Amino acid sequence: MISYILRRTFAAVILLLVVSAVTFAIFFLLPRLVGQTADQLAQQYIGKSPSPADIAAVKHNLGLDQPVYVQYWHFIKGIVAGATYDLGPTTVHCDAPCFGYSFKNHQAVWPELTSRLPITLSLAAGAAVLWLVSGVVAGVVSALKPRSVLDRGFMGIALTGVSLPMFFTGNLAILLFEYQWPIFGKSYVPFTDDPSQWANTLIPAWCSLALLYSAIYARLTRSGMLETMNEDFIRTARAKGLRERNVVVRHGLRAALTPIITVFGMDIGLLLGGAVITESVFSLPGIGQYAVQGITDNDLPKILGVTLLAAFFVVIANLLVDVLYAAADPRVRLS
Repeated sequence: MISYILRRTFAAVILLLVVSAVTFAIFFLLPRLVGQTADQLAQQYIGKSPSPADIAAVKHNLGLDQPVYVQYWHFIKGIVAGATYDLGPTTVHCDAPCFGYSFKNHQAVWPELTSRLPITLSLAAGAAVLWLVSGVVAGVVSALKPRSVLDRGFMGIALTGVSLPMFFTGNLAILLFEYQWPIFGKSYVPFTDDPSQWANTLIPAWCSLALLYSAIYARLTRSGMLETMNEDFIRTARAKGLRERNVVVRHGLRAALTPIITVFGMDIGLLLGGAVITESVFSLPGIGQYAVQGITDNDLPKILGVTLLAAFFVVIANLLVDVLYAAADPRVRLS
């Protein structure tokens, strides 16, 4: 088991390096391949009508006058050991992990990401609990009573949830529960300040996000349960006289959870990288909103930092899923 975890961890580290290299190349190498010069790239971060001296100074300060592989090496070195940046009149040291400084406001990227991460984590965790519980319960009930009123009702709700986009359900929730019936708060409150108000402000976002994802989990659970409940080991368990609840939960549901674990790990990893639409709709200053700001300002360090953070969470989520597979099925460790 330990050797399997070590192999998967090593593969995860290599994958993160590959992702960082590809992402860095997209933002810093591709523009040069299509003909954009370092002067043109630096000019984007200066006011109107810059002088050649201003362009040269900005290009040097941002490191754009260096080869791409040198820039990438400095970036990786900064993440591991920190870096020193020349921001014009001053020189600052960025402690590891250092994701660089914003080209626009000259603020360090990593502290910005860590300050916004609790908001994104709060959104993802609350919504994940809602969609996992509601989706699995709806899927199990639908599978145990196929073609019944409950089955058709749950699957109809699931189809509606997966069809409606977030900017529709989110704005509808804001209209109903923040303006029409002002039950929930409008501004995010940190958990450490007031846990009850923290939950109160996030419930509309949780429900809107959970409605989208629970539909997928309900359909996955239903299809898995329908297939599992017809297996020979289920009939054997019933023939032994086990209670139907134990047959469904301990045997049927446990066998049907394998694809759900996979999808859940991917969804959580992606959401921790920023729920862009949800955070924008509900004005939550999380990682997703930070990514939108970086894209709007064409601020490459911001975009690169968010991309690598999202990739890290996805890789870690996949690593945890692999470990859970190995714990549940020893045959996986031989792969």
